[in-house]
Amino acid sequence: MVNWNDLWLFALLALMFWAAGAVLSLRGGRQRLASLLTVCGLLVFGTYIALMWHSLERPPLRTMGETRLWYSFFLPLVGLITYIRWRYRWILLFSTMLSTVFICINLLRPEIHDKVMMPALQSPWFAPHVIIYMFAYATTGVAALMSVWQLCRKERDLSAIDNLTRVGLSFITVGMLFGALWAKEAWGTYWSWDPKETWAAATWLCYLIYLHWRRCRPASVRPALLWQILCFLCLQMCWWGINYLPSAQGVSAHTY
Repeated sequence: MVNWNDLWLFALLALMFWAAGAVLSLRGGRQRLASLLTVCGLLVFGTYIALMWHSLERPPLRTMGETRLWYSFFLPLVGLITYIRWRYRWILLFSTMLSTVFICINLLRPEIHDKVMMPALQSPWFAPHVIIYMFAYATTGVAALMSVWQLCRKERDLSAIDNLTRVGLSFITVGMLFGALWAKEAWGTYWSWDPKETWAAATWLCYLIYLHWRRCRPASVRPALLWQILCFLCLQMCWWGINYLPSAQGVSAHTY
């Protein structure tokens, strides 16, 4: 059985695979090998999450550190999908670097993990709600990285960013629906407009505005890229920033 102290070993091996895949992708011409190495890293890190799930006897989704595990896993996955689909050779490097940041946060600031699950989190809607959101966060995170990159270029192509945003918004929408079903079962209401839910709605609306913007004003590229980055900042506020808001202290049902 593994515990939090074993993270560094699995993370180191996974990061070695991801880094090797990223280097090969930058050289070009070795897409299959780069993809295979990235998949190997995903299998290693995914194995750790699965073993933690078994050890804790619950899905590792209760604490912020546990959600960062999923985010660190999904970032290279979305990077790999983007690399295969749109041939962005640098995306594996960027997704690996961002995943490394979140892994290092978990290693430097370990949290206490136990098997206790408060009654509200024992709903069958809880796990799919959080996992879907983490994948959406990773997808929009890659879109934000690509937006920063495109801002530094003279010739800009937003097609991949638009497609990633559509996928991310779709998963955010499904995650919100699952969250509403979870809230109804746990607290008796689908939506209560607490700080977390308010920021979730704001994030969803921001990404919806981006897609409408791109459809109605496709030539307005730079403002759209800046708005895309603003959307991601709003998402970060929804994910962890609300924990530092005075209005959420002791009020939000989403702070455990």
